[in-house]
Amino acid sequence: MSNDLKPISLVHRVDYQKDAIVSKTIIDKKTGTVTLFAFDQGQGLSEHTAPFDALVQVLDGEVEIKISSKSFHLKQGEIITMPANEPHALTAVQRFKMLLTMIRSE
Repeated sequence: MSNDLKPISLVHRVDYQKDAIVSKTIIDKKTGTVTLFAFDQGQGLSEHTAPFDALVQVLDGEVEIKISSKSFHLKQGEIITMPANEPHALTAVQRFKMLLTMIRSE
């Protein structure tokens, strides 16, 4: 067992920056990734697809997520799955932080 194992606060692991999106990779393995993001208000990701399912967990703030042209408003503590190969986009309604877990499977 590693000596550096300890609990961390996800919300405090990444900071907001004005007019920017900040990301920090927590896990990067062949089987998947876990990435923390902090979005300033109004920032977002344009519509795109990914070859794998992705789970979004909102840690702070609010976000509008569009999946296959359907909009979802998420707040702190809520999660949603973005299915593989479905177009999706997101915009920060107010600044928000999320944990994105992508599982690579075939």
